[in-house]
Amino acid sequence: MRTVTATAAAVTAALAAGAASVAAGRFASDAALKAPPGRPLPTEPRLTVHGTAAGQVVLTRDLAALRPGTYGLSGDGSHAVVGPVLTTVPHSADTVVRRLERVTHGTLSRGDAVWLTPNLYVGDPSGALGLDHTDVGVPGELGSLPAWYVPAARSTWVIAVHGLGTTREHALNLLAFLHGRRFPVLALSYRGDLGAPRPPDGLNHFGETEWRDVDAAMRYAVRHGAERLVLLGWSTGATMALRAAARSELRDLVSGLVLDSPVLDWQATLRALAAARRTPGALLPLAVRAAQGRTGLNAERADETTDLSVPTLIIHGPDDTVAPWTTTRLLAARRPDLITLHPVPRAPHAAMWNADPDAYEEALRRFLTPLM
Repeated sequence: MRTVTATAAAVTAALAAGAASVAAGRFASDAALKAPPGRPLPTEPRLTVHGTAAGQVVLTRDLAALRPGTYGLSGDGSHAVVGPVLTTVPHSADTVVRRLERVTHGTLSRGDAVWLTPNLYVGDPSGALGLDHTDVGVPGELGSLPAWYVPAARSTWVIAVHGLGTTREHALNLLAFLHGRRFPVLALSYRGDLGAPRPPDGLNHFGETEWRDVDAAMRYAVRHGAERLVLLGWSTGATMALRAAARSELRDLVSGLVLDSPVLDWQATLRALAAARRTPGALLPLAVRAAQGRTGLNAERADETTDLSVPTLIIHGPDDTVAPWTTTRLLAARRPDLITLHPVPRAPHAAMWNADPDAYEEALRRFLTPLM
């Protein structure tokens, strides 16, 4: 009887441990599968506002606070824009002073928790940039997808697709540049975004299902006069663009791809986001398996990036902790006939433009000129 009891207890303990591991894997995978649009990714540290002065903001000293370039500075109920680090301004050893360009809304007060974001603008193209636009609904397979259409003279349209942790406001960074070169732009919200249909399982699929919303945007553009298409995506938006360029029935109309910080290895990205949530290393394989079980993502699926058939500009950098730079370099090396790789050092995920806007836009200008 004692043996039976001990065996039962051991089995119960093993089952409990297994159930706990499964639950831990699911929780860890949520960092990527349930990343809310417009909220910081786990890799983005919270900073504290230590004070403000005319044209200056003092932040917690952190590698993030020392990044070169221009960024949005978001808090709960506030948004501002900060420029470069002001190295000549006196400050304590544990703080950093950056140039405060403007406060878009709310206030920055001492003690506020904030984070850097690639979104410099809030609102819509008319309010943020003074560009005429139309709010449109793109018919998608799950329902209507909100989008901004900014008209221009060319027959080649740019379809802009945001990625993890951002919204279509991310496209506002480039809208003035694209409009100045007379490209009509369709900035898309897709399943899971505010105002868009919810995915049936409520999860992000790293572009594996979301690409069909890009396909819907391509169809919308063609119905409204587009003759050629350039797909521009950040993060998982870049993944969606790649999938659409390979799978859409309209793929022959795609004349170019622009991929910023592309997520080419979803498992590596999921592990990075789960680790940023302080998931123990031993549980990271469980997070990947949980994601596979919840979404149907196949780790063995052939990667369509090897089937590229159009000119492609990839803008990425070695300091991206979310989408591996090594994977991007390998892809570019495999297809030097089609891929132009523009490296950006010291830039976080999907913020390549923020680190050096002038160099970014020059690379984009050179790439787009032959596609006009």
